[in-house]
Amino acid sequence: MNELAPAARAADLFEPVPAVGDEAYVAKLAEIVRQQKITLILPLSDLDQGVLAQSADELGSLGALVLLPGPDVIAITRDKWRMHEFLHLRGFDSPDTWLPEALPDDLDFPIVVKRRFGFGGEGLHWAYDRSELDFFLRYSAAEKIALVPQDVIVQAALDSRAEFSIDVFCDVDGRCLNAIPRSMLESKGGESIKGMTIEARDLVEHGRRVAEALRLVGPATIQCFRVAGDRLPVTDVNVRFGGAFPLPTRAGSRYPELALALAAGERPRPSVGVYSRGVYMARYYTETFEVALSEARA
Repeated sequence: MNELAPAARAADLFEPVPAVGDEAYVAKLAEIVRQQKITLILPLSDLDQGVLAQSADELGSLGALVLLPGPDVIAITRDKWRMHEFLHLRGFDSPDTWLPEALPDDLDFPIVVKRRFGFGGEGLHWAYDRSELDFFLRYSAAEKIALVPQDVIVQAALDSRAEFSIDVFCDVDGRCLNAIPRSMLESKGGESIKGMTIEARDLVEHGRRVAEALRLVGPATIQCFRVAGDRLPVTDVNVRFGGAFPLPTRAGSRYPELALALAAGERPRPSVGVYSRGVYMARYYTETFEVALSEARA
């Protein structure tokens, strides 16, 4: 949407599109697919996954593979309450989670208040006693985005020092091709800025099992914690390349190549657990300098 986006300079081709909520969004994508003979559509944000999953057949008929699971899976992963229920139904661990109207009296603080449909760490609040919890519930109920009140969940807090991300990649049949765990050494704004790939066979297997239970397609990031008794409660599943995906890429994931292979109709073999351990990543801001396209034309 923005001609000053740095990615516009990195890409071979830049095509502005309407906002995701615009009725013309999918039609514009279809036009680009036809004109440029695009064979793969891979979303990089949480905003357009539902729209693209619903339009996968239409875009697929034009020759473009939409690398996403079905709309039903998107609906589960976007809703933190439904995700919690799904995990328990399938025998996976998840932190104790409640809807605001069903809170028990004997909560063990601290407690976390999260947006039910949030992402990027927005709207997350820590409450250290009942009065703080009541305040954040009132605050969240009054908070609005585009005039829509924000639903929340209440979740048991876990030790952030034991948080991990597992970057997985699945084929179009929901078969996990690889799962690469990394430590969350430091994050800002909900995005990892320091991390390291680690040797953790239990996390590799955990990521594979969660991914295949959900029948994920393409890239996803599974966030979990390690707690007493070898428990691995899952808190989120983000159905896209995670913000820190350059780290598993550097560690040998070959996920971009796998995406292209699937678009070409190939069926790559799984290589679960094949990656370089101990690869460390630290991120920093940098700048790009360009003349705006509109100014250049003038």
